[in-house]
Order: sequence, then C-alpha cells, then structure tokens
Amino acid sequence: ALLAATGLLFAPLAVHAQAPQPAPEAPRGSEPPVVQVSEEGFSLSSADKAFVLKLRGLLQGDGRFFLDDPERTGTNTFLVRRMRPILEGTLFGFIDFRFMPDFGVGQSVIQDAYIDFRPGEWVRLRAGRFKTPFGLELLQSDMDNPFIERSLTVDLVPNRDEGLDLHGEGDGGRWQYSLAVVNGDPDGASTDANTDDSFDLAARVFALPFKGREPSFLQGLGLGIAMTRGLQFGSATNTGLAPWRSPGQLIIFSYLSNADTGEVVTAHGQHLRLSPQGHFYLGPFGILAEYVRSSQEVRNGDSRAKLRHHAWQTAVSWVFGGKASFEGARPAKPFDPKTLQGGALEVAARVHALVMDDDAFPRFANPARSVRAARGFGVATTFALNRRVRFALNFHRTNYEGGAPDGGDRAPENALLSRFQLTF
Repeated sequence: ALLAATGLLFAPLAVHAQAPQPAPEAPRGSEPPVVQVSEEGFSLSSADKAFVLKLRGLLQGDGRFFLDDPERTGTNTFLVRRMRPILEGTLFGFIDFRFMPDFGVGQSVIQDAYIDFRPGEWVRLRAGRFKTPFGLELLQSDMDNPFIERSLTVDLVPNRDEGLDLHGEGDGGRWQYSLAVVNGDPDGASTDANTDDSFDLAARVFALPFKGREPSFLQGLGLGIAMTRGLQFGSATNTGLAPWRSPGQLIIFSYLSNADTGEVVTAHGQHLRLSPQGHFYLGPFGILAEYVRSSQEVRNGDSRAKLRHHAWQTAVSWVFGGKASFEGARPAKPFDPKTLQGGALEVAARVHALVMDDDAFPRFANPARSVRAARGFGVATTFALNRRVRFALNFHRTNYEGGAPDGGDRAPENALLSRFQLTF
C-alpha cells in the first residue's frame, strides 16, 4: 500500500519530466559567415549579404626604355608603377565603401577613400575621394586599359578629387548620370584639399541605348558627354596648375614658375572643360574615342588671359581568343600551362594629339621648354592569361612642335613600355 501511495504521489512529476520540450529558437544572426576565395579576391560576408568585406589588390611591374634618345631626355628604368591593396565592402545592405592606397613609383598616396549611400541603383550619393566623373579613358580602370599609359587627353582631364557625387543608372544600365561638387583639380592632376575657397561642378551623362536590345550588334555602343565648371585661384606657393606629360611620362609642358624672377603663372578665374566621348564593342573588336577642351583663365603679374587647349584620341583593339569590352579583354577560357592553350591576345592601336593655345607663349609658358603641340601614335600587345594576369608590350612615338631653344622642335619621343600585371 505504501509503495502504491508513493507511486501515485510522484506520477504527475514523472509525466511532467517525460513531456517533450519545444526546441529553443536559434538567435537571429547566428548563421555562419560566408568565406569566398576566387579570382575576384577574398571576401567575408554575412549569410544575407548585408555585410560584406572584400580584399583585393593590383600590382604592376613596368619597364620604360627610350629609343633613339641621344640627348637622354628619358631614363631607362624598371619600376613598380602601381601597388594597390584594395579594401571594399557593404554595411547594412545599403552603404558601400572603398579604400585604396597606392605605393607605386616610390610614393605613398591615397587614391580612393569614399562611401556610397545606396538606397537604389538609380540614385547613389558618394562622399570622399574618388575619380572626378569626366574623362572616359580615365574612368576606365587602370587594370583594364589596353595601353600601359593613358593617352594625351588625360593632360586636360581632372583625376581624383574630394567632394560629393550624386550618381546612378537606370533602365537596366542603359543610361548613367553623375553630378558632383568637388574641390577642383588642375588639368591632368589630383588634389588633396581646397586651397582657394571655391568649388567645381562636374556633370556627366552616358547612354548605352541598345544594351540588351535589338539590333544585337549595337549593344556595345555607348555615347556620352561630360563637363566641369568652376572658379580656381592659385598662389605663388600653390599655383593651381600642373605640368603635362607624354606617354613616356616625361614633362612636355609647364607654366612659368620662378619665384626668384616673379614669373609665376597661377590659375585665376573660370575653368571650363567639355568632353564628348564614346565607345563601341562587338565581339573581339573595340573602339574608344574622346575629345577634351579645357578653357582656363590664368594670371602672370598684371597679365591675364583665357587659354583654350584641346586634345583628342581614338583607340581601336582586337582580341584574339576572347571578347573586347570597356572592362578589359575577356579570354574565352583561361590559359592552361600544361596544354599551352587558352588565354587571349589583345592588339591595339591609338592616335592622339594635344594642342596648346598659342596665347600661352611666351608670357605664360617658355617656348624653349614647353611644346606647342604633341601628336603621336601607339601600338600595344597584351597577352591575358586570364582576367587577372597579363603581360603587355607597347611602343609609342610622339612628335612635338616647339619645346626647344631657338624656336626649334623638341626631338620625337620613342618609348618602349613593358608591364607584368597581377590583379585579384
């Protein structure tokens, strides 16, 4: 009886102890992160891709050799042209960021450092340091350009600047726009700060009207126009002007700047640029062209002038074993060292010119040192093992008007350039 009573007493407890318990809910955000390693670099992301961290890089080892150069105006050398670790990613699903320093050519500079507020593809707001939305070739990535050095048009194009850029695209990428307020770059240069208390406005529209549409052979056609407008004022210590370089990266034009004699030319007034531009890609064929006109008000003592310079370029390319694109040659299949098959060979040719305003001489530039015009051509071959490893060899010849004593012409430049490039 005692045992029976005891069993009745503890029976409810036993039943309660054996009753199944609901499984505890997994805490939110407990999904393991996603780690990826590929030719696109290293990435770490949350399962829902709201948080992404990417580590990429660019390394370019170049050689520069000047042929038929008895006056030794150029220096034959090997150099690390660009060495850029790239950190980029996404926060909260709608904020992108990018940080890219550069340790090439024996210098340490910050190239890109910006954040993008991205509520939608049609509208983004970028803040920080970035490429000014203007030059077509300059907006093409350094790792994708078929030529080792850019054309003469970049001497009139603003490079990187600090500011705000409202940009976006729509209709499946068929149209793109940018509207930026920046500190204001000199032609062919970048700036780190605003020294004249004024800003530049940059605007660019670009359309690919047949992207994803018929006729299919026009899908690679892109046309656009860009402009900048601003007031720039230099000083004796910061003139607001920059020297211009040849394809071999030799200085071919510079404004007078001699504080000892008082001959210091500074930016002084309105600076206006305009650039119609376009490209076309069809299978292995590609063509890119742009025209740049820069109107710059300058001052030297009591003398003032509005100087109008212009430049243009046309580059064509053909890819054997792949496709041409604005994002670089794309091999049909990667190179296999065991079978020696795959990869792609890109062959390109370019003609370009840079013409200075005649009114620049001699009051604002020394005709015995600065050229009045530069015209040239270049040929390039690039073997792409895959999208990330390339070997390139270029030859550029540039002819000059002026730039030598006694009214003579500077000797032509014959530059042989080589490059080994690794990106990931």
